[in-house]
Amino acid sequence: MPIDPRNVPASARWFPEARFGLFLHWGLYALPARHEWVKHHERIDNEAYRKYFERFDPDLYDPREWARTARQAGMRYFVITTKHHEGFCLFDSRLTDYKATNTPCGRDLLRPMVEAFREEGLKVGFYHSLIDWHHPHYTVDCMHPQRDDPQARAANAQRDFARYREYLHGQVRELLTQYGKVDYLFFDFSYPGEDGKGRDDWGSEELLRMVRELQPGILVNDRLDLEEQGGWDFKTPEQFMVREPMTFRGQPILWETCQTFSGSWGYHRDEATWKSVDQLLYLLIDTVANGGNLLLNVGPTARGEFDHRAKSRLAAMGEWLHRHGRAIYGCGPAPAGFVAPSGCRLTHNPALGRLYVHLLHWPIGELHLDGFAGKVAYAQLLHDASEVGMKTAGETLTLRVPVVKPDVPVPVVELYLA
Repeated sequence: MPIDPRNVPASARWFPEARFGLFLHWGLYALPARHEWVKHHERIDNEAYRKYFERFDPDLYDPREWARTARQAGMRYFVITTKHHEGFCLFDSRLTDYKATNTPCGRDLLRPMVEAFREEGLKVGFYHSLIDWHHPHYTVDCMHPQRDDPQARAANAQRDFARYREYLHGQVRELLTQYGKVDYLFFDFSYPGEDGKGRDDWGSEELLRMVRELQPGILVNDRLDLEEQGGWDFKTPEQFMVREPMTFRGQPILWETCQTFSGSWGYHRDEATWKSVDQLLYLLIDTVANGGNLLLNVGPTARGEFDHRAKSRLAAMGEWLHRHGRAIYGCGPAPAGFVAPSGCRLTHNPALGRLYVHLLHWPIGELHLDGFAGKVAYAQLLHDASEVGMKTAGETLTLRVPVVKPDVPVPVVELYLA
């Protein structure tokens, strides 16, 4: 069952309308260029990691170009890592020296980014890590780079996690009071247990209460370890394809899947398992067909540019969305009684009263839609609005499609419902 837009608060209705957003993972890990968790994976301590802080200077950073690229790709919102698990801040926080303004870069990187994306009409989202491997009072646990170091473990006795919790809340307050309206907040992440951290460690209830007071109407994700509805606004399945509309206790909910082009969120120079344009479009279509949003990630380089592989794919997705956006924006699952034939996906725009058949595999001459007879008034190919002939036999509606596949990665038939 698709979520009823009438049950979505007015302040959140932009989210299912947008359907496609840009995730940005950018920090010191762009310099080693071998995964944003490099500090964790290679067990690098703060002293050894310092060399990246001393050399961080993205001289080619142009936030207007980033924002323009996102808009042209068809994205409607963006989410930037204000601070990732390494603890480094892109913004000029008054609570730490571990920030972009103290690197050779010498400036707040967040403010011009927010301004540029707003100017391009995109909603503003912040990712903020609950985890911080740099802070002196963040205790060593199962996720920490020094998790296998007995001396580091022993030093937990001298750390006061309450001071880190105060720091965490203070930085969130800075982000939500110094950069204008923030539409979306992605906390990452909780791992409760004896050697982990969860709601009590973060002070999640107090933190969420502060967020909602500072930014009424903001959308907050589900990683504060607050399972009850009200402790989050949308679910965030990561790096897998959802196969049916998501529910919570039997009720449809807002959800978003965050995905990478390859296997890394941060810039990874040697990563070679990049998804093709067709795969990325299938991912977007599948996501919307099941009532979700796609948050697609780019890891900019240490000089401040998008990787050429990301730019080429975003451009191709934007070209497809230029002609097929009606089948994505504001769409969701098909109404009851409409079942996609093999090799197809269905999306539905209730405001327009139209159903969209995404043809992942092009048929030869005819496409049979069982159970559609009497429910469709008109059909056309979406990319050029050329009529598609129809005939019925019993409960089956047959579309007469061209023998030759149109020159678009995924053709779409737009059905005007009767």
